[in-house]
Amino acid sequence: MSSKRKPGGSPLDVFFRPQNIAVIGATERPASVGRAILANLQQGAFPGAIYPVNPQHSTLLGLASYPDIAAIPGGVELAVIVTPARTVPGVVKQCAAAGVQGAIIISAGFREIGESGVLLEQEVLREALLGEVRLIGPNCLGVMNPHARLNATFASSMARPGHLGLISQSGAICTAILDWSQRENVGFSAFVSVGSMLDAAGAT
Repeated sequence: MSSKRKPGGSPLDVFFRPQNIAVIGATERPASVGRAILANLQQGAFPGAIYPVNPQHSTLLGLASYPDIAAIPGGVELAVIVTPARTVPGVVKQCAAAGVQGAIIISAGFREIGESGVLLEQEVLREALLGEVRLIGPNCLGVMNPHARLNATFASSMARPGHLGLISQSGAICTAILDWSQRENVGFSAFVSVGSMLDAAGAT
């Protein structure tokens, strides 16, 4: 079932003001990216529904967990994907079939590893285009919107609310600026790591 928005909003609202979020590859494993993103969404008090997706668990961090995106009732607007790179094309295809509008691909193992990763990226983009799913990433830190209480990243803290927007290809630069901003009391309207920019240039 689709969770399509009503007309009138920004095309980027799916990333910065989603109505609900699925974390595909969520886990409770200590020090894992899947746990960090799920915990950050909870600790940031994201106001929408949060759906962990992991077929090996029925609950994760106190939330009901689902075996796949299709099992979530009512549809999902934004998916955060934290599964191994080789699985991502299939995951994006499943997201498209479920009516997901946008996906943030945290997973690494794409063009940064060479030709095999480039080919895998092309598979991901093909599935996204066929299913009309907009993408940020892959190989990125994620997205924050402090004003919407959205921390869909694996950074250690939420940015302070403010009026500056930050977009960076590098997750390392994002975390360094985030640490600096906390010390200097600088706030942000949005904090975005675009990673490999597979679809970011067209997300307008």
